This record gives sequence, C-alpha cells and structure tokens, in this order.
Amino acid sequence: MSDLHARMAARVGDLTGVVVARCAAESPYYGALPRATLQGEVARSIAAVHALLLRALRDGGGEPMGPGDLTRLVEWSARRAEERVPLEAVTAAYLIGAEAWWQTLTEVAEPGELAGAGGRLLACLHAALPAVVLAHQNAREQLHSEDRRARRALLGALLAGRPHEELAGAARVAVEGEYEVVAFAFAAEPPSRLVQSSLDAFTRSPVLMDHVARIALVPGRADVPGLVARLEKDVGQPVRAAAARSLGPSAVPSAAEEAGRVLDLVLRLGRPPGCYRLDDVLLEHQLARPGDGLVRLAAKLDPLEEHPYLLETLRVFVTRGLNRRRTAAELCVHRNTLDYRLQRVTALTGLDLAVPEQARLLQAALVARDLAGPSDTRGATGGP
Repeated sequence: MSDLHARMAARVGDLTGVVVARCAAESPYYGALPRATLQGEVARSIAAVHALLLRALRDGGGEPMGPGDLTRLVEWSARRAEERVPLEAVTAAYLIGAEAWWQTLTEVAEPGELAGAGGRLLACLHAALPAVVLAHQNAREQLHSEDRRARRALLGALLAGRPHEELAGAARVAVEGEYEVVAFAFAAEPPSRLVQSSLDAFTRSPVLMDHVARIALVPGRADVPGLVARLEKDVGQPVRAAAARSLGPSAVPSAAEEAGRVLDLVLRLGRPPGCYRLDDVLLEHQLARPGDGLVRLAAKLDPLEEHPYLLETLRVFVTRGLNRRRTAAELCVHRNTLDYRLQRVTALTGLDLAVPEQARLLQAALVARDLAGPSDTRGATGGP
C-alpha cells in the first residue's frame, strides 16, 4: 500500500480543489459562500479529511480511524453546527469527497490495489458519518436550547415594554417594523414543539412564542386566519385565537393586552374556533365593561329563566340573523312552533322581536347574560 499511498498523496492538492468546486456547484449552502471562504476554511477542512484518509490508506489493516481521528471529526462537526452549517450540507460534502476520492483511486491504483483501497474508504465512511451526524445533531440541539432561552427572554422584554436591543442581538432576531400579536386557546394543550414548528413553517421564519402564556409575535402583516387554520390542521384540534396589530416594538404590550381581552371574550361567549379581532367583538367588548348597566341589561331575560327552551330559541334566532327558516331548521321544529315560541319570548320579556330597536336590545341582553353569567335556573321546564 505504500506506493498507492504515495500516488494518492501526490494528487491530494488537486483533489481538494476538485471537491471544493463540486461542493460549490452541487450544494446550495456552499454555492452561496464567498470565494475566500471556499478557498480558505472549506478547503482546509477538506484537506484535513484527506489527511485522515491518506493515513488510513497507509496503515492498511486494523481500525480505519483511531479514537483521535474520530475526536477531530466530532470537533469539526460541532464547529460546523455552531456556524449554522446545515447537516445536509455537511453530509453532502463528505459524500462528494468520497466520490472524488474513489474516482482518483480508480485512476492511480493498480488492479490488485483497488479492492483493498475501496474497502478502506468504505470503512472510513462507516466509522465517520454516524459520529459526524450525531455530533452535529447534539450541537444543534444545544444551540436550539440556547436560542429558545434567548427568544423567550426577548419576547418577555417586548411584552413588558422593557429594553430589548441587547436581547434581540443574543437571540439573532431583528426586532423592527409591524407585528401581529396573537393569543391562542386550545381545547387540549398540544406539544409546544409541534406548535412552534407549525408557526415557523407557516411564516418561514422563527416566531417568538411564549408557550406558557400561549402568545406569539408574528412579524409583518401576516395572514393570521391562514396561520390559525394551518395550526388547527397540524395540532389536530380546534383553535381559538385573537390578534392585534402592533406598529412597532413599543406598541407590543398594548397589542398583547388587546389580544388577551378579545380572546377572553371569545371564550366567555363560547364563540366557535377561528381568529378574532377587536372589531369582531366590539359590541361585546363595550358591554363587558363592569357596572349596573350590564346587570340591568342581562336582567331583561330573567323572565325566560324558567323556560330554557325559549332562551335557546332566542339565542339561535339571534345567531342566525333573525332568519326564521334557518332557525327552525337548526332547532328541528316547524315554523309555526318557532313563531309560537318567539311570541312567548315577546310576551314574557315585553320586548318585540319584530321591532328592530327591541330586537337589538334582546340581542345585547343575550351577550350581557353570557358575560355576567346565567342565574341558577329554578325547576326548568321543557316546552313545545
């Protein structure tokens, strides 16, 4: 093997240049690097791997790589991870290097030498790649943990209105421009990693998310309804969300407060899953202000307390936009039955649903009742 080793050693300089050129041509990551980086750091790393392969070729039998060799590969891989080099780019470089090494072997080796040299190359790959991948993944996981801590700290500062510039630098996040501040509510708490992955995939950028408070900052004028729909699909359950726009970092605290109030209203009112803004619950927001007015408004429905079927009929009628046909269909009753029930509502409350002003008052009374909380029913009875 000594002659083959000498022949390969004479070709290593040219071979390193070939591998660098192929990496730049075949890997998007390396193709985007400056020429100086390719000819400098990348070329040195490839030359170091070639040195390990030459040593394995020279030594012949035994282990293809010793503990010291593997330690160096692990250190290099961890360094590449810290430099944010994608794992697919790292493995692509190793495979391109192995192909180029094999091609050179076929050019310089004698027929009797090729099988043994090829076996050494495969043994080196078998020993090196698992160690390289594991080291890269471990380093990336540690980086992700540090990134998550930095982003949580940054989000906490933004939500509290504290200075955030230094934290933004540590988190590697540019904090500028508009944000959508989105508060979420889930029927059952999904895995935080799944939620984070869904948000990041939809926006195609890391989203600042507090998974305890369930509030996120989505940069720009994002399609929040689309984001919520995607999140529902990914987590496999209904999602209620409230969004408020922040025109800059200084407005994030007030936007977060608004989103929280809207989500609280949505949950208290039992609204269906989806995305809501303040304009969607503007009337309810005003009615929710504490005071005697809310109590007196809710009391308009006290006469229906012992007739829950009438209260439900009124609720469906209002929800369906005072449309009798749709209301009767949802309640599975005849139109005559519906008319009778609505007449009973008018008779008991003194408010006529046929009069627009009084119909609006009944609608507001339903909202007030939901916000104030219904009274205990007393011997509720059924009805036609």
